[in-house]
Amino acid sequence: MRTRMAAAQSAWSESREDELDDLRFAAGSSDNKFQWPDDVLNTRGSVSGQTVGARPCLTVNKMPQHILQVTNDQRQNRPAGKVIPADDEADIEVAQIFDGMVKHIEYISDADVAYDTACQNQVTYGEGYWRILTEYCDDESFEQDIKIVRVRNSFSVMLDPMIQDPCGADAQYGFISDDIDKLDYERQYPDATPLSSLMQNINDAAKATWLGKDTVRIAEYFYFDHEEATLNLYPENNTAFTGTIKDKMLQQAFGKAIKSRRVDRRKVMWIKTNGYEILEENEWAGKSIPIIRVVGNEYEIEGKLYISGLVRNAKDPQRLYNYWVSAEAEMLALAPKAPFIGAGGQFEGYEHQWKTANTTAWPYLEYNPDVTDGKGSPLPPPQRSMPPMAQTGLIQAKMGASDDIKSTTGQYNSSLGATSNERSGKAILARERQADVGTYHYVDNLARAVRYSTRQIVELIPKIYDTQRMARVIGEDALVKMVKINPQQPMAVNKIMDSQGVVLDKIYNPSVGRYDVMVTTGPSYMTKRQEAMEAMATILQSNPQLWAVAGDLFIKNMDWPGAQEMAERFKRTMDPKVIEDTDKSPELQAAELQIQTLQQETQQLHNMLLSVKDSMESQELRIKEVTAEGNAQVAAYNAETARLKVISTALTPEQMQDIVLGTVQSMIASGDLLTPAALAGMGGNSAPQAPMQPDPMMQGDPATFMENAALPSSEVAPL
Repeated sequence: MRTRMAAAQSAWSESREDELDDLRFAAGSSDNKFQWPDDVLNTRGSVSGQTVGARPCLTVNKMPQHILQVTNDQRQNRPAGKVIPADDEADIEVAQIFDGMVKHIEYISDADVAYDTACQNQVTYGEGYWRILTEYCDDESFEQDIKIVRVRNSFSVMLDPMIQDPCGADAQYGFISDDIDKLDYERQYPDATPLSSLMQNINDAAKATWLGKDTVRIAEYFYFDHEEATLNLYPENNTAFTGTIKDKMLQQAFGKAIKSRRVDRRKVMWIKTNGYEILEENEWAGKSIPIIRVVGNEYEIEGKLYISGLVRNAKDPQRLYNYWVSAEAEMLALAPKAPFIGAGGQFEGYEHQWKTANTTAWPYLEYNPDVTDGKGSPLPPPQRSMPPMAQTGLIQAKMGASDDIKSTTGQYNSSLGATSNERSGKAILARERQADVGTYHYVDNLARAVRYSTRQIVELIPKIYDTQRMARVIGEDALVKMVKINPQQPMAVNKIMDSQGVVLDKIYNPSVGRYDVMVTTGPSYMTKRQEAMEAMATILQSNPQLWAVAGDLFIKNMDWPGAQEMAERFKRTMDPKVIEDTDKSPELQAAELQIQTLQQETQQLHNMLLSVKDSMESQELRIKEVTAEGNAQVAAYNAETARLKVISTALTPEQMQDIVLGTVQSMIASGDLLTPAALAGMGGNSAPQAPMQPDPMMQGDPATFMENAALPSSEVAPL
């Protein structure tokens, strides 16, 4: 570790010195004088503590504005990684879930701070960094989250100097160093070797590197551990390394491997060290060193790598500008004040006022008017001579230095906001595009770094999210939702459906299939939203009738409070055919059709049940009425039978015969009793009948009737 660190420091030392000077120069101001060389300051400053003869050393720093032109353009058009499927087992829906998880990781990590810091350092002096690490969600959980962390001090990072990839993807090792207080060191690492022992056992050069007066340097060291292995190929494109459980299972299933090859298996190791002992050690879950490099200008000269940013080539023009500004100030402000010119004797008696006229604002100045020109004519009053003026060559030199700064940075007046002779919008955009072309490689290198970082995150997600859990994802429109992750299921997407084929839920396995990353650069979602609102406002203003078609979308893109609620209310007033979703999948359309059919059938069954219920209630009511009527008749019959029984026991047969005869006689008189012939005439014939005539049998008294009926007396008594 110490050998590699010494080699990296030696390889980067010359470039790092220039980069540090670029950083100091960009931070120059009138207070620190970073933009003035020390030897020039010594000749223009105070002499022996006296500032009487000092010359101005002004600093008009134009570097920050040129740097911000590049970095702020990057903030307006942020690069973003987009996950895409890379093989047949990968699924487009899982790729979208990856996108959402990456956005969530960037959100919880404040990744925009890491990206902006790296871009700022890249543009200023040539290289910026951020890192990827994993942390537990909280102190009471074993679940981990992936984080993107900024590296504010790029000089604390040392990568393998033999790298060829601009992002450092092929680095074999890397360091991230940090100086911590000695008290914090003893608290964090109580089992480490005491600092007193380290001070005695290491040499002075090592002490200067690792041990300070009040600090201790702690380095995180990433490196590859290599192991040779044999990879076997089995039918159905199954692969496994020799000696693994999977390889033994495949041998039992398929027998001998189809072919084999030697593989150099690498795993990333991580240690934390004080330079002489390992304080912590672990294996990194990813396959790459999690240090992301963003480079500006890169040159390899005679085997050494030199890095620079926007400031490097603009330093001399900036120094010239400062010099000419100082010279102009010296000529105008510090030059002797213009004297008053008058004839001898005009100032007698008023010497004090005239001597202090350049420093004191006297309300009036007097002079002697009786001084003549020798011929008796009085001389004119004293007059001030012409003040010194800035030389034309000085002004041109200053303007030339300003133009040199623009040309070395590739940014001109229009891109800096100054007015020029362009009048049309197209011409102005063309001039601004020239500046973008001159600095586009900074944004492009940042996009490469974001792509490499996103690839590492996509690779880490299946390894960190290795248990069943709910994962939060963020869509392109910044809406947050929760998805289910199950790394144990065999398919990439498991759709939970009901008996009708309607999808109720989805469970994802990010470890199935391979995914790659592409990068897109453009405005943020909020910027696109504002542009959409402006475009829709223009369209609706020229075509007001479109409010009935797209009014809810226009209101939805507004940012004032209550806009979303108003959009929903406006949507309810629109024609349902307009807001109907025509982009539904065939499966969803079939499911909706089935739902509608089931709803109709359910309504029909409901109506039938209501009809049956009404019929049953009427039948029950009729049964109750018939039952009540029958019960009343039975009760009357029982009562009459009981009465007759009582009467039959109390009357003699002669009395009973008299009662029967009286009853029959009354029935004959009322017409309630019909003769057998009359009954036969009523036997279902619907034709008109002749008037009924009394039967001769029924004529006469009751005794005659009883005789004709030949009713035995033995049968009368029981009645």
